Amino acid sequence: MSRVPQGVGLVGWLLLSYAAAGIGGLASVDAGAFYASLMLPRWAPPAWLFGPVWLVLYGMMGVAAWLVWRAGDATSRRHALVLFVAQLLANALWSWLFFRWRLGGLAFFDIVVLWVLVLATTRAFWRINPIAGAMMIPYALWISFAAALNYVAWRGNAWALG
Repeated sequence: MSRVPQGVGLVGWLLLSYAAAGIGGLASVDAGAFYASLMLPRWAPPAWLFGPVWLVLYGMMGVAAWLVWRAGDATSRRHALVLFVAQLLANALWSWLFFRWRLGGLAFFDIVVLWVLVLATTRAFWRINPIAGAMMIPYALWISFAAALNYVAWRGNAWALG
């Protein structure tokens, strides 16, 4: 475990998680209008739902990372947290690819990579702290759903998503 006080560590992991959200959010300023312009399946959630869902998921991710940061041996902890940071980067990139640059195919590729990273992170977290791993499951499920929605949106809106 690090010599950093536990409370500072928790705040740090939450800040890192929400920083990734903020970077993605910069690309999503006009996402609501763009999302509304797309032909989407019936099962697509309303645009207003994404913000609250992501708020909760990023909080859970930050707490899960903190639980791993404070447990386990240094090597497994480092590996798990590198995976965590990698999936945060892929997550932030997705918003830029889909909403800002409107590259549906690349966004889909990115979300598949993100999905693999989230599953690897969840597995690594679970081995160190099962609660941390369990906290990543809703995120993995949401990314699975988002990947399907990304694919359908991309394929059904070639005019808007290249």
